[in-house]
Amino acid sequence: MAKKVSSNDDCCSFCDLPRSEVDAMFGGNEGAFVCDRCIEHGHKLLQETVGKRKPGVPEVRMEELLKPQEIKRFLDQWVIGQDAAKKFLSVAVYNHYKRLYHAQGKAPEVEIDKSNIIMIGPTGTGKTLLARTIARLLKVPFTIVDATTLTEAGYVGEDVEGILSRLYQAADYNLPLTERGIIFIDEIDKIARKGDNPSITRDVSGEGVQQALLKILEGAVVNVPPEGGRKHPEQKFVQVNTSDILFICGGAFDGVERKIAQRLNTNAVGYDRIGSRTMIDRDNLMQYVMPQDLKSFGLIPELVGRLPVLTYLEPLGREALRRILTEPRNAIVKQYVSLFALDGVELHFDDQALDYIVDKSIEFKLGARGLRSICEAIMMDAMFDMPSEGSPDGRSFTVTADYARQKIETSPYLRSVC
Repeated sequence: MAKKVSSNDDCCSFCDLPRSEVDAMFGGNEGAFVCDRCIEHGHKLLQETVGKRKPGVPEVRMEELLKPQEIKRFLDQWVIGQDAAKKFLSVAVYNHYKRLYHAQGKAPEVEIDKSNIIMIGPTGTGKTLLARTIARLLKVPFTIVDATTLTEAGYVGEDVEGILSRLYQAADYNLPLTERGIIFIDEIDKIARKGDNPSITRDVSGEGVQQALLKILEGAVVNVPPEGGRKHPEQKFVQVNTSDILFICGGAFDGVERKIAQRLNTNAVGYDRIGSRTMIDRDNLMQYVMPQDLKSFGLIPELVGRLPVLTYLEPLGREALRRILTEPRNAIVKQYVSLFALDGVELHFDDQALDYIVDKSIEFKLGARGLRSICEAIMMDAMFDMPSEGSPDGRSFTVTADYARQKIETSPYLRSVC
């Protein structure tokens, strides 16, 4: 209990210093007093205690989780087609949240393992777009990394642990939040084994990277440099447990169709076989992909086994490419209309012009990325001239098929293709 003192000789209830020896004295109930020195000392102790305490992590509530169908509907607003890949991705994200909710129990009777995903498909079909779109929806840290920059430890490039550094930074350096995040590894096919023949040189960006990824994908405590970069003895590390981190991998796997064709005893090109093989769709062999095909492509069996969920993205047909131009929330045509509207220009595209753009994209075989390249070539002169022409308001401009054809045929970098 605080001691009672006279008003003329007030003393601090903590350090017993009189009022005359301190700068300020604060009174309380029942004659208790505290001086400014004790307040400052208590403030420092409080800051140190809070700094050592682990940051809080919000609990996962089942009633707040989006169901797989709701996640897919959100993806449909940004990505055209690819219903199978969207379904796999939606279920994987939902199950990841349920695993986190299940782990919040004090002693769960059943331990639910994570199911890492690998998505394969031709370039320009939407693998990276799916990852970036799902990141808009997630309530856990999410990062996208490129596997092409990864090398073995000690070689020029980026260490595998740098993947976790990116996620740690995305979580605002919150370690518990990092350990429940999601990582998308793009271009996973670029670390395939370069060959089966022994060589005097090390495969530092191929099989060596796959070996380094094994412990991270499976679940282990990894020493991670908080700021990224190379490891060195004087550097401080953060120990990250990857057991609850979900990994989603994507790659084009160019040439895997030949491996699939060999397994199906057919050919990627040529005349069709008779009998049961006539039911095989040789224009889309990717739909028959199996884990053993990835092993034949150059992924080591241990890595394939740690990516149990395998899904594919279909090649984009003419109808899908046409819808990509106009339907998504970030459709290419909508972007150009908004850009021209800032200069007071009302932009329109004829249907024939859009059909011509799609036909050229199919001809170039670049998927959805080809649409952007073609549109840039068509709109470059208009985007250069329009901001400086005439009145800033009330103008309109229509892109016709003839105008688009003229610009494509005179484009310096597309002329040779045409």
